[in-house]
Amino acid sequence: MDTRARDNAGSALQLTRPLPRLYLVSDDAVVSETGFMERAAAVLAEGRWHCALQLRAHGLTGERFFELARHLRRITAETGSSLWINDRIDVAMVVRADGVQLGHRSVGADVARRLLGRTCWIGRSVHSANEARWAGTDLMMLGNIYPTGSHPGREPLGLDELRRATFGGRPIMAIGGITPERVAEVVQSGAWGVAVLSGVWQANDAAAAVREYLSALDAAVIRPAGSDRAEDE
Repeated sequence: MDTRARDNAGSALQLTRPLPRLYLVSDDAVVSETGFMERAAAVLAEGRWHCALQLRAHGLTGERFFELARHLRRITAETGSSLWINDRIDVAMVVRADGVQLGHRSVGADVARRLLGRTCWIGRSVHSANEARWAGTDLMMLGNIYPTGSHPGREPLGLDELRRATFGGRPIMAIGGITPERVAEVVQSGAWGVAVLSGVWQANDAAAAVREYLSALDAAVIRPAGSDRAEDE
């Protein structure tokens, strides 16, 4: 995907910050852990504007989900990072989230845009290049790219499917089994950035894991595939 096209993907939106390249996705287990809010504050302070936290927790009550979103909005405001809300457009509107991630159970992108206006990113989770073609959102989260413990029975899509999905200039966030060592080949295959869950939340030092991912992303973006060979020549 052309870098300029990716950079301009949100040009019609009235946004105050760029699209992050690292997404930290939560789940019910992560947000239920003792000290989750402290860990979230630590990783977002490390990632700052390069980083977004996507609040996803299908098993929580609406009241608890809103409480978490409200506290995380305060943390992201303090650290300069971004808050994305999974599916719950009502919560995103109240806390003024930076983005909403839609899934197969969500309303359509056109409805979400009418509700959210032009100041909020809208993403959609997709599982094939064909789904990405019809997503109709500002960006897509495509996965799982590699085998992952989150979906042990799901066949990985692989890098070829990622390459097929990177048409039209819309940013693609790759998810599923992405380690820091795999970041370069994912970005070189067309992804704008990566989304991770266990790679950060299950690390002994979550903030250090964020540093490792961001370092890998910086290297992949600044030194694209073939740059070493070109310099040698």
